[in-house]
Amino acid sequence: MPPKRPITLIPNLLTLTNAGLGLLAISKAIDALSSAATPALFERHLEMACWLVLLAGVFDALDGKIARLMNAFSDLGAQLDSFADAITFGVAPAFIAKALLEHEGLAHPRINFVCAAAFTLMAVLRLARFNTETEPDEASHAFFKGLPSPAAAGMVVSTVLMYLSLGGSIEVEAGEPTPLGRGLQVLPLAWREALTTYLLLPTVLVLLPLLGLLMVSRVRYVHMVSSITSRQGVEGLVVVVLFVLGLYLAPVLFLFGFGVFYVFGTLLRVAAQRPHKTDLGSEDLAA
Repeated sequence: MPPKRPITLIPNLLTLTNAGLGLLAISKAIDALSSAATPALFERHLEMACWLVLLAGVFDALDGKIARLMNAFSDLGAQLDSFADAITFGVAPAFIAKALLEHEGLAHPRINFVCAAAFTLMAVLRLARFNTETEPDEASHAFFKGLPSPAAAGMVVSTVLMYLSLGGSIEVEAGEPTPLGRGLQVLPLAWREALTTYLLLPTVLVLLPLLGLLMVSRVRYVHMVSSITSRQGVEGLVVVVLFVLGLYLAPVLFLFGFGVFYVFGTLLRVAAQRPHKTDLGSEDLAA
């Protein structure tokens, strides 16, 4: 009697949910552009698009973890995961960022498109390389070669959310400001406008090609989900509790700060370990 094949339905359903959320995020970004004449409606749609990408990241983390726990790997699942990630973490964040940049009129539309296209194309290259170089075993998922596409997408959308938060319109719940909203009220309006216009908005534009290059680099990034779940006893519980508390108190600020720490903190660590070399050299940028 031939051995039973592992059940791949659950991981594949999680992957399809990831793709569905990515498509919905793109739809919300389109809705934002169609309601550009109404600033509050534009920001509401764009905020929802950002949160959908972040929620998709949860399903992306779960599908791989569950597939490894159930030993439910298949060629179909691997290809499906990459296609879903290309939509959700390649196309959707670039589309969201471009919608914001077009609405605010920061740069010429062609510049906005080139930066957004660079992010998406590098994400596709990164996912293709991942499929050819990574084995399904747990040890192969301890580190990533290059910035993982979900982290790059999270950095983009958390920056967009931070931009919207400084405007103040999304930091309101049931008519009352959120903890972050109360903190932002301390800053003079002119300061907040300067931060959004001269800092965060250009940052969104620059992040797109920069994160694209990091995705196809050879910089080693730790797999956060595997790192957290591998911790034993009190240490693991403390990490999870602190993470949940941060998300509860100030989700936008926490995610933005965590993204900066993960993306650029890793670069600083690499630079400190290799003072005479860089992981961003010509060899490291080869796909």
